[in-house]
Amino acid sequence: MKKQLLILFTVFLSSISFGQENTWEKKADFAGLKRMRAVGIAIGDYGYVGTGIDTAEQTHNDWWQYDPVLDSWTQVADVPGPLRRSAIAFVIDDKGYVGCGIDSAEADLGLKLFDFHEYDPVANSWTEKAPYPGGEGMGIYQAAGVAVNGKGYVACGKVGPDDYLQEFWEYTPETDSWMARPPFPGGDRHKLSAFGVEGKAYVGMGTDHDHLRKDWWAYDPSTLSWTEVASLPGTERTSASTFVIQSRAYVVFGTNGGVLDELWEYNPFSDSWNVKSSFGGSARRDGIAFTIGDTAYAGLGKGLSGKKQSFYRYYPAGPVSVEENQSDLFKIYPNPVQESSVIQFSTLEEGNMAIYDMNGKLLYQNSFAAQTVPLAIDNLNSGTYLVSITLKNSQQTAQQLITLP
Repeated sequence: MKKQLLILFTVFLSSISFGQENTWEKKADFAGLKRMRAVGIAIGDYGYVGTGIDTAEQTHNDWWQYDPVLDSWTQVADVPGPLRRSAIAFVIDDKGYVGCGIDSAEADLGLKLFDFHEYDPVANSWTEKAPYPGGEGMGIYQAAGVAVNGKGYVACGKVGPDDYLQEFWEYTPETDSWMARPPFPGGDRHKLSAFGVEGKAYVGMGTDHDHLRKDWWAYDPSTLSWTEVASLPGTERTSASTFVIQSRAYVVFGTNGGVLDELWEYNPFSDSWNVKSSFGGSARRDGIAFTIGDTAYAGLGKGLSGKKQSFYRYYPAGPVSVEENQSDLFKIYPNPVQESSVIQFSTLEEGNMAIYDMNGKLLYQNSFAAQTVPLAIDNLNSGTYLVSITLKNSQQTAQQLITLP
């Protein structure tokens, strides 16, 4: 049955509840024991962690599933190909993707990798995909991977001693193909970080040949263009981890010479950063992080006392408040949700509307030019969504969490 969506611009989402706010809770240690430079992703209701370096300085290709309900780890099918660390990983729809990296724990002595694999969590199986073509086809490690709007992206990375890149590649799963996109404007670097939120890929921090960095840049797939955004207010750093909850992105861990336990939250609507509760365990770098539902998980890595296997859950401060971006420019009715809806502006307005799910995936976008805008979204399931409206003349952006019964 087709369902139509009413944008409730003044409704506060009350269906999401948090038992704690802006706090960390220790969970079961990673069952693969102490590990750094691994990768971590979430697919559906489960987290997945694998590869990396152990305390014996050995690389791995194991793959572990985390069940947040049981707070338990189960080893599943190994990542194909060589043992590896410093790989890239991201999720597109209901599949995970892992590839690249280097097969040795020693600095630059190993074989650089360019193979790329798709993980099906239902079948617990891997499928080899088109190899990563960047780095002159010779492989890459310590790059940043991120997925946005159904496509994956790989930024920068290292190909040898003091040999870094500023390449930016796009992967399309439907055609199993790669395409070069405009290079990262921050210059060549490695050990950088990335996240995807509100339909854009954000890339930043890391190190170039001489300095640690804290700048951030947003890539818009619709215009194939980069825009510099607010830099991290903290110190320059590398080897940080990221996760996204609803429409907010977070940076945790890293090194600025020492190791860090800071947690920073990025708001893409105000282009601003806020410091949050420090990580619940000890400070570290080269850890992992991912989001399941409305909470995040982070851990592993290397601290002052060596490699870690501890693992923590983060509860955010609560749902994104609608009061952050309220506007007097328009009204929405009828209210509550019915079969149709209308946005009423006080004058003729031009703008753009986008609807995202809670994982930041773009579901719908359209432009409008009217004083009264009817909205009808087909095939949208019951659930919670985020609506973003940008007005062309004033360049104001308003966003709202909405529910569809």
